[in-house]
Amino acid sequence: MSAVTLRAGLARSLSFVRDSGAVLAIFSGTLFLSALLLFSVQPIFAKMVLPKLGGSPSVWAISMVFFQATLLGGYCYAHLLNRFAPVRHAPLIHLTLLGIAVLALPFGLPASAAEPPAGDAYLWLLGVLAAGVGLPFFAVSANAPLLQSWFVRSGHPHAADPYFLYGASNLGSLIALLAYPVVIEPMLGLGVQARLWTNAFVLLGLGIALCGVLMAKAGDGPAAAATDAAPAPAVTWTKRALWIGLAAVPSGLLVAFTSYVTTDIASAPFLWVIPLAVFLATFILVFRERPVIPHGYLLILQPVLVAITLVGLSLAGNRGWTLATIFGFGAFFVSTMVCHKELYDERPDSRSLTEFYMWMSLGGVIGGIFAALFAPQLFNAIYEFPLLLIAGLACRPGVRAVLARRDEVGDAALTGLMMLAGLALFAGAIAYGGVPKYVSSLGAALVIVVLALFMLTALGKPAHLLALAVPMGLALHVLPSAMSNGFAERSFFGVHRVTTTLDGQVRLLMHGTTVHGAQRMFDATGKPVAEPLPATYYYPESPMARGVAAARAASGRSGGAFRVGSVGLGAGSLSCYARPEETWRFYEIDPVVVKLASDPKIFNFLSRCRPGADIVLGDARLTLAKEPAGGFDYLVIDAFSSDSVPVHLLTREAVELYLGKLAPQGILALHVSNRHLDLTSVASAVALSIPGTIVALADNRTEDQGFDTASSHVVFVARTRAALSQVLTWRDVAEIEGAAVTPWTDDYSDILGSILRNYRRR
Repeated sequence: MSAVTLRAGLARSLSFVRDSGAVLAIFSGTLFLSALLLFSVQPIFAKMVLPKLGGSPSVWAISMVFFQATLLGGYCYAHLLNRFAPVRHAPLIHLTLLGIAVLALPFGLPASAAEPPAGDAYLWLLGVLAAGVGLPFFAVSANAPLLQSWFVRSGHPHAADPYFLYGASNLGSLIALLAYPVVIEPMLGLGVQARLWTNAFVLLGLGIALCGVLMAKAGDGPAAAATDAAPAPAVTWTKRALWIGLAAVPSGLLVAFTSYVTTDIASAPFLWVIPLAVFLATFILVFRERPVIPHGYLLILQPVLVAITLVGLSLAGNRGWTLATIFGFGAFFVSTMVCHKELYDERPDSRSLTEFYMWMSLGGVIGGIFAALFAPQLFNAIYEFPLLLIAGLACRPGVRAVLARRDEVGDAALTGLMMLAGLALFAGAIAYGGVPKYVSSLGAALVIVVLALFMLTALGKPAHLLALAVPMGLALHVLPSAMSNGFAERSFFGVHRVTTTLDGQVRLLMHGTTVHGAQRMFDATGKPVAEPLPATYYYPESPMARGVAAARAASGRSGGAFRVGSVGLGAGSLSCYARPEETWRFYEIDPVVVKLASDPKIFNFLSRCRPGADIVLGDARLTLAKEPAGGFDYLVIDAFSSDSVPVHLLTREAVELYLGKLAPQGILALHVSNRHLDLTSVASAVALSIPGTIVALADNRTEDQGFDTASSHVVFVARTRAALSQVLTWRDVAEIEGAAVTPWTDDYSDILGSILRNYRRR
């Protein structure tokens, strides 16, 4: 076939594609695949890095900031390429970038990644993300604005307003996120996922090449020439600031709400992707001429949902968490819809399309950085969530309209100043740990006065302003009082609060709504308790306590020869079962937990029972790997109690590591009590998948509804039946000989299945 014939055939094919109206399908399909890859890589790589950091919820928050920042870089690159590169050269430049990115695939953790530092690991995680997946993600992130700008030059009848393609591309993102926990994660290992992503990336390159050819061929036409010749309308800095603000609030709200939810269940793709999928769905619903949900309905719902969420945040325990989560989800969705609808209404002419996406992406980065990096340093709890809900109310169109009216400058200024004063009071209360008790009456009076002034200034104004005033006053009233209850400190690994029961008799260590330790300070008669007595899961007749005695008997050792390792320090309760001459070592990933447990003014388990306790700081898998083989007679893994479940501590590879550190007659105890996940089946299946193991489950039930005792589930594992002989005689213990679930590995886990099994058993 001659070159002339080949060119003629290619020209006829391109003519057929353009003439048949398939241009839209090609661009839409390529955008769909690009979005599919862009948002599937996020949970895949975050799950890869999660084990290195103890399953912390902050891993996803920091990952989101990295991906948002890289997305901004991709949008800036697309804007510069669209503005300065010749039409015929732009596809070649972008395909060259994609070709370089292929060299970094399949992606994975860099082999050179060092062990993360103890304590905060923000910079370490950002470095690993950049080295592991930065270049491929950057290359894909530029496609959405770039392909839309190419579509403008394609000569298609709908090219004048291509913003609908952004909603269409988010459909691919939504499908990727929803499919991950339901289909991809339960069926495929991480290695297979990375290889499939690589193959799809190559296919994406072919689609982009075809789009580039179509754009370049149409670039010689009259429609494209007219588009290039006409100057784009000027964009003011006020407009740019508005784009940034309307994008920043929902982006920060996404990170804040996800952190709030995952703190109490687990940091895992199943829970990461739901808020992100909802976030993306809002673009699909509002980036169109006629939104699916009427905007007026959303403006009515928003203040109601925000107000109920604020009430839930002020309540303690599971009731408040459940209320805040359910209505907070609605408030997050509606607030994001309102902001994104306003963003769509403020969109520029298509000739400023790439600039619009660039500034919108910058707003996303700013919101994400505030929620993921700044808020943990500023606040001792996840107060960025309610703050951003209030900021979402300020994005309502009526609020901006009232503040912009020149004939009401005085009223608007007064209202604006009062809102700023309210926010300042709220932020000050957060920063300084709440309203002190001796000024609580004065604080309550001040709140009433401020709320009354809000109401007065809102009279005669649009309902939007009143909708902002009421939740603002409610936030000022309920949140400082909640913050003043106890001491709280925040770290990379979560929020820890020390508080007391209403009767003042028991001191609690809380992580979210989960009790990580309890100590009775006064007895029922009000007398101080002299000796520390372990409570909750560690009371004297609990499996955790009896396991120590069983391990002593199985080992046949006494004195310093008996060695115990305990992963998860909590309040230090387990240390009170140690004998002075024995060797005990505690492993804890969070420096804040060590600080609280070691302070005798807060909890005195360690100071009274194990002064100068041997505590190793760092992730358990990494620190235990450094221990000699066969060194422990009793090894306790106590890191699964309902919040932020570290999946990597419950995989086959992890349990093999634990067993390798046990003496021949040693016992491994996996404390798998959990409100949200069925971990007993998982732990049993994992242990039984290792040849030569004996597995027993302690199902301990207590009638006490207080904190002195608590029901618990503990899976005991040993290499010999003799080691578990005493454990198997307990009335609440049964030997496990088979499991119906697939064992978890470092490459495979199924959080969704575990949640569903737990729900069905209730």
